[in-house]
Amino acid sequence: MSLFQKKYDVVVVGGGHAGCEAAAAAANMGCSTLLVTMSLQNIAQMSCNPAMGGIAKGQIVREIDALGGYSGIVSDKTAIQFKMLNKSKGPAMWSPRVQSDRMRFAEEWRLMLEETPNLDFYQEMVSGILSENGKLIGVKTSLGIEIKAKTVILTNGTFLNGLIHIGDKQFGGGRAGESASFGITEDLLKLGFESGRMKTGTPPRVDGRSLDYSKMIEQPGDVVPDKFSYSNITKPLSVQRSCWMTYTSNDVHDILREGFDRSPMFNGRIKSIGPRYCPSIEDKINRFADKERHQLFVEPEGWKTVEVYVNGFSTSLPEDVQFKAMKTVAGFENVKFFRAGYAIEYDYFPPTQLKHTLETKLVNGLYFAGQINGTTGYEEAASQGLMAGINAALKVQEREPFILKRNEAYIGVLIDDLITKGTEEPYRMFTSRAEYRTLLRQDNADIRLTPKGYEIGLAKEERLIRMEEKFSKSEAMVNFFRETSLKPDEANVILEEKGSSPMSQPDKMFKVFSRPQIDLVDILKFEKVKQYVSDHDLDNEIIEQAEIQVKYSGYIEKEKNHADKLNRLEDAIIPDNFDFNKIKSISIEAKQKLNKIRPKTIAQASRISGVSPSDISVLLIYMGR
Repeated sequence: MSLFQKKYDVVVVGGGHAGCEAAAAAANMGCSTLLVTMSLQNIAQMSCNPAMGGIAKGQIVREIDALGGYSGIVSDKTAIQFKMLNKSKGPAMWSPRVQSDRMRFAEEWRLMLEETPNLDFYQEMVSGILSENGKLIGVKTSLGIEIKAKTVILTNGTFLNGLIHIGDKQFGGGRAGESASFGITEDLLKLGFESGRMKTGTPPRVDGRSLDYSKMIEQPGDVVPDKFSYSNITKPLSVQRSCWMTYTSNDVHDILREGFDRSPMFNGRIKSIGPRYCPSIEDKINRFADKERHQLFVEPEGWKTVEVYVNGFSTSLPEDVQFKAMKTVAGFENVKFFRAGYAIEYDYFPPTQLKHTLETKLVNGLYFAGQINGTTGYEEAASQGLMAGINAALKVQEREPFILKRNEAYIGVLIDDLITKGTEEPYRMFTSRAEYRTLLRQDNADIRLTPKGYEIGLAKEERLIRMEEKFSKSEAMVNFFRETSLKPDEANVILEEKGSSPMSQPDKMFKVFSRPQIDLVDILKFEKVKQYVSDHDLDNEIIEQAEIQVKYSGYIEKEKNHADKLNRLEDAIIPDNFDFNKIKSISIEAKQKLNKIRPKTIAQASRISGVSPSDISVLLIYMGR
């Protein structure tokens, strides 16, 4: 039976961060889109920490925004604190982060989606995939309803056969208070897909009224806060809420160890692999036994709620052990629990089974995005959802697919890593994963990506105009620095203040401002610069962009040249039907990996684990390159 008479262009399964971005992208590109989720009340839930952005993740949110996605706008509208991380380092490392109002975040996403044309909603559990002769034709629900579709995007998060662990207790669930999803994994296995299991966890939530903040260290937001979105829809915060920091101790660790024999991590109940870079508290004190303490960040969950998230105390230990240990933390002596921490195991599908578009290799028209691909984090999921939504829409419209290269976006690095290297543990993005991070800064995501978003029909024209103005004005300011000279008497007072060698003769501003001791505040002290900024009505975003282009021009140019050289290998296309087995001079491991991954280019082949530089040389010769 069917409640749906029409065949949808795109059906999105799951209403988390990936699903929301996928549905918004497909609908905004003109496709009839249906978002199917088990609970319409829990769209865009922040299942773990109430925050967006952070190291490398902040760059991803800005890239999503630059392309025309919603995550940056929602994050700005519902932020309670903004911080630019790593400001003491170079701009390639700067990463924006907001503390979010959890309830308002989900509400804002719901409202924005409801205002999106071409988007329908349906609350039900999808229990299977409908396909014929390797081509997707729709999905079926637990009530037996068939929904026909040209494309389907699976964004199931932690719900596929989800199993929650708290001490020696375990029960089915996708997250606390919500049931797991069954049937999809089994259907995909029948179609020939490989699956695996992963684990993630979450800390207790506590009553902020029961905490003693006088024993903690305040963590305020930036004095002059910025925002995520490049659009003028949102504004920076004028008022912020502080977070707080405290520490565990040897006493806390001793209490936690008392529960190790009842811990599912240590008694064999949990067999899957958790996130390496966000370990549980019991894992931390077991692996780093020599450490006397670990940081805990005490994060408010919103403007008005008293609920607090204890970042750094993720655990699946029994509730009584969690409570006893937490009462020993400074400031938590009288703590009251809202709910205990827990771990969750769930199915994922190794992402080497995907194309760069996030379409599966086995089933035409079926896309995977988010934790189903083995990633962890809202931002990683949202970016995949955006790209899957874009490519599903382009497929329906019979247009060329949209693929970002590694030198174009962190999103490109993320997807290429997943489908080329795969992952056996929850994948998290870091700046160190991007070999072109000087090019992929958070400040220039709009310059890099908004023209591409506009070209595919997602980013609006006003965004493009705004970006072009920013680019032209910052370039003009850089040219002003190149062409305008400073006399020694104009510069030496400031140079000497900063411990920089005084000038003995006039020199161009560009050269003077390139000095490592000189920063943006210093540049704006020069009268000629003040006058230029005033005459051209420049805002801080444009001035900062010009400063970065001046101070890091050598690094940027070097990285661009390196990227251009490697892009030649990106243009070396490997035919779809190429037989790697007939090349006798490459290793057996290389043949196996190449046949499994089926790389599209020589560059992608070179990034596969087990394929050596000599294998690539042979491949290039064989292909006549």
